[in-house]
Amino acid sequence: MKANSLQERTTELSRRGQSPTFREAFRFWLKLGFVSFGGPSGQIAMMHAELVEKKKWIGEARFLHALNFCMLLPGPEAQQLAIYIGWLLHKTRGGIIAGTLFVIPSILILWALSYVYVAYGNIPWIAAIFYGLKPAVLAIVAAAVIRIGRRALQTSMMWVIAGAAFIAIYFFRVPFPLIVVSAGVLGFVGGRVWPQYFSVAGDDAPCSTPSESDDASEHTRPLLLRVLKVCALSILLWWLPIALAGILLGTQHTIFREGIFFSKAALVTFGGAYAVLPYVSQQAVENYQWLGAGQMLDGLGLAETTPGPLIMVLQFVGFLGAWHQPGNLTPLLAATLGALITTWTTFVPCFLWIFLGAPYVEKLRGNESLTSALSTVTAAVVGVILNLAVWFGLHVIFPATGRVDWFALVICAVAFVGMLRWQWNIVPVVLGSGLLGLTYTLAGFR
Repeated sequence: MKANSLQERTTELSRRGQSPTFREAFRFWLKLGFVSFGGPSGQIAMMHAELVEKKKWIGEARFLHALNFCMLLPGPEAQQLAIYIGWLLHKTRGGIIAGTLFVIPSILILWALSYVYVAYGNIPWIAAIFYGLKPAVLAIVAAAVIRIGRRALQTSMMWVIAGAAFIAIYFFRVPFPLIVVSAGVLGFVGGRVWPQYFSVAGDDAPCSTPSESDDASEHTRPLLLRVLKVCALSILLWWLPIALAGILLGTQHTIFREGIFFSKAALVTFGGAYAVLPYVSQQAVENYQWLGAGQMLDGLGLAETTPGPLIMVLQFVGFLGAWHQPGNLTPLLAATLGALITTWTTFVPCFLWIFLGAPYVEKLRGNESLTSALSTVTAAVVGVILNLAVWFGLHVIFPATGRVDWFALVICAVAFVGMLRWQWNIVPVVLGSGLLGLTYTLAGFR
């Protein structure tokens, strides 16, 4: 009876064009945090189905407008879209609740899985499951290259930029941030000087300006005083834990170094988790030696099986980095603090980008030079993700022995074709591959 009553109330609110109550929105964001599987595409589709089509809490035009803005920003676009919509519905507190509940379930689940991994990962049956997960992760990354490439590489110039980005990061180890900045500058200049080479087709969906009836209220208007308050408070919250870690533990401690590193990563995560992983892998594995290449793959597999943004894999990196280099702390305490400071510095900036930039989002629309710059960045991201796929492939298909792992090759090929041709969901692919790895090992073939 209560469910029917709530549904009737929601329907009535939608018919009158009013926003939901804060309690109703809170319940929705809490539920979304536990069921938001499937990566950013699945999460965005889920929000569209619930908020636009079913509950009608936000109009189609406003939803697309918010999504376009979030695609311009560094960081996980699905979480930022949740913050944006929560902010539209219930001001700052709505944005905070929406963005926080979007990631809290995955924080808790991934912390537990990370502890099981480091504490019991040497148990044969657990190792066997991760043996099956690795080729599935490789297939997921390879499929991401195809999906993003189909959308981004619409002109010959975009193909050239993607190829140049791959060559730069794979052969010359050019830092990922430099590739992103260079591509953006090239696209911005190219869009003005050679628009015939840098202009790309827009999205399939219409991106009209929100109607007056779907417009938000006073809190969406850009005000200088508000901008200063948002900047001051957000930057204070962002850097306070890092400063405390440096004061209490020292600037050479892993916790402090993770806070600095992942704060820098939060500024350059254009293109989502797959785009930033090469940068994180290059630094965390080769420079800081917080974890190994195989462990990086295991972490991505764990992140794929939990709700929330895929970029939660960074929490796994922070956990293992501090576990392996705890300093004067116990490994579990250091790992927990490492996971927390990594997650904090990854997601707090997302609130800053939305609360600061959302009121000015209308000024960003229709700017052709900006569109060209973003399209060029996306093309470069395709090359960067291809580098990630090759890097994973060498470790999975050609392990340390130098021989071809035919089991991994077959699992990867089947998962890759299934996700592209038959639209297999990521979670069943990952779970099924882990089960096959366990079965294959227990049967004595490995």
